[in-house]
Amino acid sequence: MSCMVKICGINSEDALIAAMSAGADALGYVFFPPSPRHISLKGAKTLTQRVPNSILKVGLFVEAGDEALDNAITAGNLDVIQLHGKESPERVKEVKDRFGLKVMKAISVSTADDIENAKANYDSVADYLLFDAKPPKDSILPGGNAVSFDWTLLTGQHFKSDWMLAGGLDPDNVAGAVRISQAPWVDVSSGVEKAKGVKDARKIAHFIHAAKGY
Repeated sequence: MSCMVKICGINSEDALIAAMSAGADALGYVFFPPSPRHISLKGAKTLTQRVPNSILKVGLFVEAGDEALDNAITAGNLDVIQLHGKESPERVKEVKDRFGLKVMKAISVSTADDIENAKANYDSVADYLLFDAKPPKDSILPGGNAVSFDWTLLTGQHFKSDWMLAGGLDPDNVAGAVRISQAPWVDVSSGVEKAKGVKDARKIAHFIHAAKGY
């Protein structure tokens, strides 16, 4: 058992070093001011300059306009645009065509219908599908809420797009989540933190080792 790992919400040098040292395959930078993991354009530029080409640099956006996307892509030298709001399939295609980068679309999941709707509307339109739990009603954040969904909903599923599992993952449950869902990628943010927006180097290392079956 092994899969690829994305550590999201990188906003400090300590977090960056911890994730790269532990073997992360992708790093996520949150360009969404309400989030405790938000990073400025200047901060993103400083951090991403240290990332080798072998590690994907992913920018997370929530219904951002073209100017905001352009500024962040330039500052962070991004490889992938993660759309984590209610962007339509048409918007996903528009972003892909305009910026010439791979696009990841987050899918909020609570039932099997959500998986089927993603297949019907976003599969093959987005380069990556990211299956995340639907946020609690009182949360202003579309992700990073430490909430999971029923991983068996993904068991045996096949998609044209590459895909990731997210939502409530942590060092203790990620191996089981990968085994049940057969996810080729996992994505974590709050599950490797010691406080909101503050990553824990030991948790990052344990998470990556568990996900990859070391």
